[in-house]
Amino acid sequence: MIKIGTRGSKLALVQAHWTQAQLQKNGLDASIEIIRTKGDVVKDRFDKMEGKGFFTAEIEQALLDGTIDLAVHCLKDLPTQSPPNLKIIAIPEREDARDCLVAKQPLEKNADGFFNLNGLTVGTSSNRRVAGLQARSPEARFTPIRGNVPTRIQKMEDGVADVIVLACAGLNRLDIQRPDLHFYPLSALELVPAPAQGALAMQVRADESRDFNFLHHPFSAAVSEGERRILSAMEGGCQMPLGVYIEAVDQAFAIHVFQGAIGNRTEPLFFQHRAPSIDQLVADTMKALNL
Repeated sequence: MIKIGTRGSKLALVQAHWTQAQLQKNGLDASIEIIRTKGDVVKDRFDKMEGKGFFTAEIEQALLDGTIDLAVHCLKDLPTQSPPNLKIIAIPEREDARDCLVAKQPLEKNADGFFNLNGLTVGTSSNRRVAGLQARSPEARFTPIRGNVPTRIQKMEDGVADVIVLACAGLNRLDIQRPDLHFYPLSALELVPAPAQGALAMQVRADESRDFNFLHHPFSAAVSEGERRILSAMEGGCQMPLGVYIEAVDQAFAIHVFQGAIGNRTEPLFFQHRAPSIDQLVADTMKALNL
């Protein structure tokens, strides 16, 4: 029996049950263990927290302790360096990596084609999302909003915000379709996704010998790992206003990088580039950004 470790949110459980079903299809019995993490307990904003791994550290410890055998993480929540006795054994096919504006009322567009958020209150606790949207709508107001996807939607309906920003991946996995709300997916040109957003990571102990290759999707792993290499080089974590996204375009690969104003830089950084391979793309990006 393989014990799957996961957080207890509705989205995390959907992801864990999907993993359990894949294991069972391949002849492996599996059960699910719910583990409470620091990110589930602390109610303050992420930009006031120190350290990394808010949603993963306790699950990784359960792996090390032998309480569970396989951890299901959102890859974007994992620190770029795994503990020495653990390894990521599979990255399944990535869901939609984009962010999505969810609004109570229809949104108008500016002359540049982007949604006009000026004068509206936008609910998000992500520094990346605040910085990226503020660059487009400098007169928008932002308020921190926490909780799982249904909770954040309910808070918006209760009047905390006019608009909230959610990951398309979470909306898709939870199959949230609300005809009374308005959903606006944003391209990487409009708001660059977080590195590895939409991807899952299957983590095991380093001495795990069972074959989980049926869970692995090589292309999703390659682009997600490329994005995380940039994240690591920029020494980023949950607090950094950083977006990195790699996509296949016309038999090549394109990268989009966004970093909000930090340190002595007063303006956001936008960077785009194409290359014939992901390795070349990452190398070129690191050179261009002096990483």
